Amino acid sequence: MRLSRKAGYAVRSMLDLALHKGPVTLADISQWQGVSLSYLEQIFARLRKQGLVEGIRGPGGGYRLSRSPDEITVAEIIVTVEGPMIIYQTYGEQPLSKELWQRLSQQVHDYLDTITLGDLIRGSEGLEPSRRRSETAA
Repeated sequence: MRLSRKAGYAVRSMLDLALHKGPVTLADISQWQGVSLSYLEQIFARLRKQGLVEGIRGPGGGYRLSRSPDEITVAEIIVTVEGPMIIYQTYGEQPLSKELWQRLSQQVHDYLDTITLGDLIRGSEGLEPSRRRSETAA
């Protein structure tokens, strides 16, 4: 299984928000991650619609998490931008192998649903904030 770039950028962007106390602009995230602003706008439209982030208007505005990093899971982020996690084989599905791929998809989802943004941040403790940011953007 390989996650799309969109899923990767979404998770890294959410980590950027979690690492900052105040609102973060998409322009900043765009610069940190080397991704186009319009692509981030598409991702954040979905994150906002799902209620994972909230936009702050005006000077000093940007985006921030709508909940604690400990309450937002990696699975929730990925499903928001990608839809359901489906691992499948496309070589003329047999009923038995289809069940295998469905179970595997569910296990991957269940595992990622146990990992929060807070867990990821705690896994990088001891690093300087700028280094954590650069590693999440890699």
